[in-house]
Amino acid sequence: MTGRTHDLAAITALGVVFLANPINPIRLSTVIVAVIANLIGGITPDLDQPTAPFWRNLPIGNIFGRTFGKLSGGHRFLTHSLAGVALIGFGVHWLLVFFSPVMGQVDIGYVWWAYMIGVVSHLVMDMFTKEGVPLLIPIPIKFGIPPIKRLRVTTDKWVEHLLIFPGLLVINGLLVAVNYQEILEIMRRIGSSH
Repeated sequence: MTGRTHDLAAITALGVVFLANPINPIRLSTVIVAVIANLIGGITPDLDQPTAPFWRNLPIGNIFGRTFGKLSGGHRFLTHSLAGVALIGFGVHWLLVFFSPVMGQVDIGYVWWAYMIGVVSHLVMDMFTKEGVPLLIPIPIKFGIPPIKRLRVTTDKWVEHLLIFPGLLVINGLLVAVNYQEILEIMRRIGSSH
């Protein structure tokens, strides 16, 4: 999947989880940082690709990208596995705890969960592609939805652009329409919590 599809999938997954488990109370600063963390989580597994936008935007990112790609086993290897998710989750939790003294009243627990929802959404979306995802590394089996590879999507082709991305937009629209009153109440609580 493309980066924009992963971004939208991460926000969609966060919305579904958030609406299924409303958080009480939560500060606006936590919401903002959590949404940013969710979007970063949605693209994190692709850091194993030296051409990832993250690396391209750093002054010597190509060197870091190639090095990280080799250390992680290449694209769609460690960072696209359950072991990789655990390592990423541990590393990000450690970073959040380390930086928590300068994060004010941001609840790092919510931020971590939002980030991890983004990471997991990335793996789920990549399971719809022809390449699949090696969830059980070191076992060399790639998992995909549906299990028949021929029926899966090719990244950056018409199915992704005309069905998957618009489908995610529709899901978000339905989430807002069906939960409109609840979303307004959540926004009121966020507005009054600081």
